[in-house]
Amino acid sequence: MLIPRILQQKIDGVLFKNKVILLFGARQVGKTTLLREIQKKRPDNSVYLNCDEPDVRASFTNTTSTALGALIKGKKLVLLDEAQRVNNIGLTLKLMADNFPETQVIATGSSAFELSNKTIEPLTGRKHEFFLFPFSVEELKQVKPALELKRLLPQMMIYGLYPEVEERSGDAENIVKELARSYSYKDVLQYQGIRNPELLEKLLQAVALQIGNEVSYNELGRVVGANKATVINYLSILEKAFIIFRLRPYSRNQRKELSKMHKIYFYDTGIRNALINNFNPLQMRADIGALWENFWISERIKNNNNHGLDVNKYFWRTYSQQEVDYVEEAGGKLQGFECKWSESKKAKAPSEWAALYSAADYQVITPDSFF
Repeated sequence: MLIPRILQQKIDGVLFKNKVILLFGARQVGKTTLLREIQKKRPDNSVYLNCDEPDVRASFTNTTSTALGALIKGKKLVLLDEAQRVNNIGLTLKLMADNFPETQVIATGSSAFELSNKTIEPLTGRKHEFFLFPFSVEELKQVKPALELKRLLPQMMIYGLYPEVEERSGDAENIVKELARSYSYKDVLQYQGIRNPELLEKLLQAVALQIGNEVSYNELGRVVGANKATVINYLSILEKAFIIFRLRPYSRNQRKELSKMHKIYFYDTGIRNALINNFNPLQMRADIGALWENFWISERIKNNNNHGLDVNKYFWRTYSQQEVDYVEEAGGKLQGFECKWSESKKAKAPSEWAALYSAADYQVITPDSFF
């Protein structure tokens, strides 16, 4: 069953506006499927080209506008999958944008650090950027009733929401293990800054065990046997490869509030669980609170991304250990969210948060209120 991607509506809205469209996302999140769905509306005057193919790469590498014209002759829509594989792809895309304004080019890349670095300067003012993540619960709601989704919530938290996991749920554990082992690392290990795959794996495992907690780069370095600079560099690369994301602390009162530590989460909790080889049912897990926190914050980020909402993202904690799991700031408005798996006791805003930010919204997110 095809699950429509909300992002497609945003992409459809900027087609044929004289700008190249760049679509980023980790491997296997559905970029190729999304391209094919866009192509279905224009089957006669479009072409799909996979840059993993050597001949396709050669055709778009260090080429001329004349050669490009012959290559895309008569096509109004050109889809370049895995475009980061083409050397000097930014210059090639600039030639296409400048010389064939009537042709819409959509280029995908499975890592922001490769495609962005190769396109950011040549395509300044000539591009729209979009980010595709694994399925969101909002997307699943299009094809599944709310009651079924609520029943499937534990499974989604344990195995994640990569399309292949959703499509072959009976073999979810093996699929997500393979995703974590190969697809998630493939781009990262090819990047020139990664010299030590074993260190990378250790770092990911260490981070996976600390979701929901403030992370010290020095402490991570001691755990994995690397210096602080290496840890920060590797984490930055993992973030640009759409495996993890970081939240920095929100602070207006430096005397009371933390201002240096970060929290690190995974875009997909299935990948996180595979890294620590823990697929135990929720009732058997000691990390259920942190897992729920990671799952919900990731869903919130997907929702904001899919609907084009630009917000600043934080967590909040004081030196006296009062905390708010997730904080958003947009348009001068502040919102705090606390993730609670158990609904046994009524949660309220921390007293220091309420005193410092009395005008801010505050919500408790439980498995019921989530939906």
